[in-house]
Amino acid sequence: MELLYALLTINNVVFYIAAGYIALLLLLYFLQERFIFKPEKLPKDFVYKYDVPFKELFFDVATGVTINGLHFYCKKPHGLILYLHGNTRSIKGWAKYARDFYRYNYDVVMVDYRGFGKSTGKRSERDIKQDLQFVYDTLAVQYHEHHILVYGRSLGSGFATKLAADNKPRYLIIDSPYFSFKKVAERFLPFLPHQYVLRYHLRTDKWITRVNCHTYIIHGTKDWLIPISHSERLRALNPNKITLITIHGGGHNNLPSFPEYHNFIRDILRY
Repeated sequence: MELLYALLTINNVVFYIAAGYIALLLLLYFLQERFIFKPEKLPKDFVYKYDVPFKELFFDVATGVTINGLHFYCKKPHGLILYLHGNTRSIKGWAKYARDFYRYNYDVVMVDYRGFGKSTGKRSERDIKQDLQFVYDTLAVQYHEHHILVYGRSLGSGFATKLAADNKPRYLIIDSPYFSFKKVAERFLPFLPHQYVLRYHLRTDKWITRVNCHTYIIHGTKDWLIPISHSERLRALNPNKITLITIHGGGHNNLPSFPEYHNFIRDILRY
C-alpha cells in the first residue's frame, strides 16, 4: 500500500508539473505581445510640436488601418533616413533622435507600428512587415532608392533588415540588433519550445544574407539585453558587406550618449 501511495503521489506531482508547464506555454503564447511591445498610445487630436520643420504623415495601409508618422525635412536634403524605432513609447518620444541625422542635412521619417501612438490596427509580424513595405514604397516615389537609408533600432532592426533585403536602399544601419528573436527569447527563457510558442520570429539572420547594400551594425559592448555577440554573429554571415561598429562601454539604451556613436553616424552620412 505504501508503494502504491508513493506511485500515486509521484503521478500527481508529474501531472501538476505538466499541467503547470502547459498553462505557462499557453499564457506566454497569448500574452507575449505584452512583454514584447510597450506602446505609448496617443489621442487622435494630439498635436506634435518640434523646433525644426516637420509634417505629420498618415499611411492608409489597409481598410481601417492607418500608420502614423513624422517627416522632418530640410530644404535640399542629401537623402532620407527611414527610422524604425524600438519596442517602447511612440514617435513622440523617439523624435528627439531625428536631430542625429537632420544635422547632416538628411530628411528623417519615423513611423509608429500598429497600436503605437496614433497608428491603428491589430499587430502581427506579417502585418507590420507589410505596413513598412507600404511606407517604403510610398517614400520611394519621392526619394530615389539610392538616397534612402534604412535605420533600425533594437526591435526595429529586424524589420529594417527585412526592408533592405526586399528593396535597394543605399545603406542599412542597425542599432543593437538581435541575431533572431528566438535567440533573445532563449536567453531569458531557455526551457521553452520557442519554435512553437513564439509568434514573432524576426529572422534578422536570414534576411541579412539577402541585403545587397552595405550594412553598418552599431552595438555597445555592455549591452545586457542583446549582447554584442548577436551582432558579431550577424557580421560573420556576410563580412564583406557588413561593418560592425562597437561602442566600448555602451549599453542597450544609451548609445547616443557616446561621442563615438555620433562620430560614426557623421562618417556614414558624409561618405
